[in-house]
Amino acid sequence: MVTSAASHELEELVEAGACAPLDPALAPGDVVLATELRGPLVVTRRPDPAILAGVLRRGGLRVALGPVVGVRQEPSDWRRRTLARAGVIAVDREPVRLAPTAAESARVLLRVVVDPSAPAPASAALVAATLGRVGALIEPWARALGPRELLLAAPRASCAGVVRAIDTVKQALEAYGAPLYVRRQIVHNAFVVAELEAAGAVFVEELEEVPAGATVVFSAHGVSPAVREQALARDLRVIDATCPLVAKVHNEARRFARAGLEIVLIGHTDHEEVAGTIGEAPERIRVIDSVEEAQALELEDPERVAYLTQTTLAVDETTTVVDALRDRLPALVGPASDDICYATQNRQDAVRAIAAEVDALLVVGSANSSNSRRLVEVAERAGVPALLVDDPSEVPPELLRGARRVGVTAGASAPEGLVQRLVSALHGLGGVTVAERETAREDVHFKLPALA
Repeated sequence: MVTSAASHELEELVEAGACAPLDPALAPGDVVLATELRGPLVVTRRPDPAILAGVLRRGGLRVALGPVVGVRQEPSDWRRRTLARAGVIAVDREPVRLAPTAAESARVLLRVVVDPSAPAPASAALVAATLGRVGALIEPWARALGPRELLLAAPRASCAGVVRAIDTVKQALEAYGAPLYVRRQIVHNAFVVAELEAAGAVFVEELEEVPAGATVVFSAHGVSPAVREQALARDLRVIDATCPLVAKVHNEARRFARAGLEIVLIGHTDHEEVAGTIGEAPERIRVIDSVEEAQALELEDPERVAYLTQTTLAVDETTTVVDALRDRLPALVGPASDDICYATQNRQDAVRAIAAEVDALLVVGSANSSNSRRLVEVAERAGVPALLVDDPSEVPPELLRGARRVGVTAGASAPEGLVQRLVSALHGLGGVTVAERETAREDVHFKLPALA
C-alpha cells in the first residue's frame, strides 16, 4: 500500500507494492502501472492509468504501462522470456491471488521495480522511497476521480486528405520498400509520424538529405515549384501527396498571378502550406493573419487585388479578416469557393455545437497542427476551458476536477484511434457514459496519387 505520507483515501485508490522487471528497459526504482493483471486462472483488466502516468512523469518518476503477471513461484529464465514475448513487462512480487476481488480490480495497480537479486531490506527501502514520492504527487489525480459524461464532437479526427496522404506513404513503402523518404511531416501528427518511421519512412526537412535517385513523398501540405525543380535536378522519384484542397489554393494563386493581381494570403507565415502557396507567385503574394494587418496593408494598386486563405484556419477569425479587407478594398476578388477546407469547417462547427454543454474540452492533436490549435481557440472563444493533447498522459487532472461533462474532439490530422485512447484514459478516472453529437456527415474520398 501507499506510505503513511498518503491519506487513507489514497490507499483505497492505489494498490502498491513491488515487481521484478521483464522489460529490459525497466530499472530498479521505476514505477509500473498495470494495464492488466494476469493470474494463474484469469486476466483482469485494470483502470486505464495513462493520466496518472503523466502526473508521475511530470513529477520526475520513470513510469511504464503494461501487463503484469502474478505467479505462484519465481519463474524460470525460459518462462520469463516467454512472458516477455507475450508483452508482459513485470512479474508481481506481491502474494498471488487466484482472482482479484471487485474492490481490488477497481484500484490502480502500482508496482515499484526492484532487483530480484538485491537484499530484501534494500528493496524495501527503495519501494518505500519511491512510494513516498508517488504519495506526494498523486493528490491532483485523486481529486479528479469520479463519474462523468463524455460528449464526442462529430465529425472529428482524420479527414480525407490526411487519410490519402498516410495511405500514400504506406502504399509507397509496399511498392518500393524502405527507406522511403518523406519531405517534412506527411501530416502534422506525432503519432502518425512515429508509426510510419517504424515502418521504414525517413522524414527529412529538405531534399538535400535525400540520396540522388531515391524516392521521395511530398507531404499533404504541398510544396513550391522551386522544390519540384530541385527534385527534378536530383533525379528523385516523386510521389505527390499534396491534399487536393491545398492544390486548389495553389491553382488559384497561379490564376490570380497570371491575371496580374496582387494576392493577399490570409494565413500563418511559418506554416508549410503557406510557404508552398507563396512559392507559386512569390513576387505577387503578401501574407497577413489579422484584422490589424489587413487595415495596415499597403498595396501597389487597390483596384487589382485578390485574396486566398490557408485551408486550416478558424472560420470565424478568417471571416473578420476578409471583411476588413473588403471594407478597404471594394474591388477585392476572392476564390470561387471558400479555401478553408470542409473538414476544418466541420470540426469547428462541431465544437461550437457542444461548447455550451460541456465544462471542458479536450482536443486530440499535435502542437504543430494548425487545424487542431484552431479547435482549442474556437472553444475558448465560446467560454469553454480547452486543451490540446497529443497523448492521454498529457491531460492535467486539475482541468477535470469538477468537470462532470467533458467534450472530446480531434484535429483533422489525428487518427480516431487516439480519440479512443483518450476515452479509455478518462474512463480510468471513473465510470463514464459516452454520447456523440453529429453536426455533419462526411463522405469525401480522394483518389491516391500515382506512385511515380
